[in-house]
Amino acid sequence: MCGIVGYLGHREAYPIILNGLKRLEYRGYDSAGIALYDGENIKLCKTKGKVADLELKVSKEMATIGNLGIGHTRWATHGEPNDVNSHPHYSNSGDLILIHNGIIENYAVLKKELIKRGYTFYSDTDTEVLVNLIEEIKKNENVKLGQAVQIALNQVIGAYAIAVFDKNKTDEIVVAKLGSPLAIGIGDNEFFVASDASPFIEFTNNAIYLEDEELAIIKLSRDIEIRKITDDSVVAPYVQELKLNLEQIEKGGYDHFMLKEIFEQPAVIKDTFRGRLLADKGVIKLGGLEDHIEKFINADRIIIVACGTSWHAGLVAEYIFEDWARIPVEVEYASEFRYRNPVITEKDVVIAISQSGETADTLAAIKLAKEKGAFVYGICNVVGSTISRTTDSGTYTHAGPEIGVASTKAFTTQITVLTLIALKLAKIKGTISQSDYMLHLRELDLIPSKVGLALEKNKDIEEIAKVFKDAANFLYLGRGYNFPVALEGALKLKEISYIHAEGYPAAEMKHGPIALIDEQMPIVVIATNSNHYEKVVSNIQEIKARKGKIIAVVTEGDIVVREIADYIMEVPNTPETLSPLVTTISLQLLSYHIALMLGRNVDQPRNLAKAVTVE
Repeated sequence: MCGIVGYLGHREAYPIILNGLKRLEYRGYDSAGIALYDGENIKLCKTKGKVADLELKVSKEMATIGNLGIGHTRWATHGEPNDVNSHPHYSNSGDLILIHNGIIENYAVLKKELIKRGYTFYSDTDTEVLVNLIEEIKKNENVKLGQAVQIALNQVIGAYAIAVFDKNKTDEIVVAKLGSPLAIGIGDNEFFVASDASPFIEFTNNAIYLEDEELAIIKLSRDIEIRKITDDSVVAPYVQELKLNLEQIEKGGYDHFMLKEIFEQPAVIKDTFRGRLLADKGVIKLGGLEDHIEKFINADRIIIVACGTSWHAGLVAEYIFEDWARIPVEVEYASEFRYRNPVITEKDVVIAISQSGETADTLAAIKLAKEKGAFVYGICNVVGSTISRTTDSGTYTHAGPEIGVASTKAFTTQITVLTLIALKLAKIKGTISQSDYMLHLRELDLIPSKVGLALEKNKDIEEIAKVFKDAANFLYLGRGYNFPVALEGALKLKEISYIHAEGYPAAEMKHGPIALIDEQMPIVVIATNSNHYEKVVSNIQEIKARKGKIIAVVTEGDIVVREIADYIMEVPNTPETLSPLVTTISLQLLSYHIALMLGRNVDQPRNLAKAVTVE
């Protein structure tokens, strides 16, 4: 959940770490801190607030000399966001300094024992407990830092990515991982540590991604040493060549990452199609699926596990898989699935969806499914992520880095991949006619251009946002394939504007939400061409009879809804099965503009983080 950065080498560490923290701020922005070794002493500065606040404080209070340093941007778990609870944390002696992403669940027991042994704690964090535990082991066992870290981590319960160094041995950083991502960048006698590769992409394309329960000792003028935390066995490092480029993680002239990512959707959907959708040849190629197609064909059911926006993509997939491939589908919140003793067998296929590939609850659901013998297929965006390595097979989306905390392009590329899978399965099973198969291939091929057309309505949607920016509540309604889009639209508005919003199946409005409707209540209704069109029109009439304000997403050329809605957002005519890919665009833009007009930080909404790597 937090972002960690470290540097050891010949360059000045401060600008590298500071810039790295800015790139990782999507992971948490409750507080930030940095520690530098200047050749004699450790200089520490940390503060409640964002990385910009840290930068200002450093400029007033601290020298920035040093070739060794670590930095942290926090999403608070233990202890409120304040200066004291910010990372990095010293051990009691002041020799060790540590940053941590994750949760130490048994910290209270460890803290109690350390207090008995004379340790004093200045913060409310589990991290300060961990650094003192390492110090206690190092002192009592008379072992080196790496071994002390290993022994300590065998005593903790929870999740972590850590980086720690000793001021008495300043040519070394020790890092370790369980459940939270950690990448090591390898340069020319210099090393970088970060939660993802973005902080060091301009310095090196070579990186090692630690696996769970691995520890790395990073030392100048030596090869990286990687060991298993559980048994101290040596692991051969696997160096990957990064495909990320600097342009992908910059705003590219847009005011916000979120807006950039919304407008990137035609391109990234096309990227997700590339080499996979050959519409003119009537072919879908999915490497991760080809070798395991029988698992899907013979499955008793498909269980989709995900969280947040990815769960909404799973709901869209439920409609598509059942409609086209005629395979029963259940869509589960990963956070609930893992705790309710679900019935899973070796005849089930589990699809795990996650943008980051690091979502803690989804990873736990995968582990449970594999223990029960199910085949697990992953859909994620981040190459080398934990989910991509843990699942039996899978498909990457090609959304590129998504920096905005509220997911946009990840959602549409997830639906894109899921649609390709469903259509391929339908073709093989013979549950769709050849003519319908070819029609949908051609229509899929047109989706990027249709998303582009939907984006052209941006200015019109901005004008609608001006009217409703001060509304206290919103209701989002959709039916069929667009019911999950209504849920996602409401989520987007909540996430970035802090306006209360609820998504409902349109027909369920009469079973409660209709009581909320008055002349002050805006209701967003997805009313595009579909088998439910007349029913949705009836729902709109019921709203109008109660003086509700209708914002309707309609197909270009619509006449009926245009006459009764207060405002309309047009999208290109698209088959119902593919319509979520275009209807969601209007709702993303509406949320963005409302949030912007309210003065919200659309890229870093309060209390949220991009990757939820803690339970």
